Amino acid sequence: MTNYDANKVAQIHRQLHSRLPADPALRVRALESILVEKGLVNPQSVDAWVEVYQEHIGPKRGAHIVARAWTDPAYKTRLMTNAPAAIDELGYLGRATGHLKVVENTDAIHNLVVCTLCSCYPFSILGIAPAWYKAAAYRSRAVRDPRGVLEEFGVEINLDVEIRVWDSTAELRYLVLPQRPAGSEAFDEAALANIVTRNSMIGTDRALRLSSHGID
Repeated sequence: MTNYDANKVAQIHRQLHSRLPADPALRVRALESILVEKGLVNPQSVDAWVEVYQEHIGPKRGAHIVARAWTDPAYKTRLMTNAPAAIDELGYLGRATGHLKVVENTDAIHNLVVCTLCSCYPFSILGIAPAWYKAAAYRSRAVRDPRGVLEEFGVEINLDVEIRVWDSTAELRYLVLPQRPAGSEAFDEAALANIVTRNSMIGTDRALRLSSHGID
């Protein structure tokens, strides 16, 4: 059993605070360096977790699901009917997607997802929730004034388009299936996934732009 030395722990605590810079990003890097130096953290493990969340668990999984639905009508039907089973086909099913419903944007409907009670979010396919999604202002105003909230994201919805707000819970979470943008007919699945944004799968983005992702 490892011996616990209170004085040594206090000394390490003081050293950490004395060596950490004011900038949050620099503080994280400095803290990691100190922990690695003391043998408390494996840098390869940190890099692996960062890569998992940025490259795999992040919104790229959700974008893959959307692109598959755009290119495979049969898959889209399964996704709309039983989202967890369809997501499991791609190997992305997780605790946050075990109870998931997909809602589709159309010319007449725009969907917006919020969690008014806390910040329930399908992180296994969208990655870490953005700070604004967890903010009290978004959680309260998205229900009361969805058009106003969307305008703050630079999204203007015509008055003839119905806005449907979906309130996520621990038992049921939502994923927005955005509309496939015009001009992408010749794109393959990988190229389509590259134009899907995280915000479009939450509903705070609507008109996906081909050029914004280096595709003209």
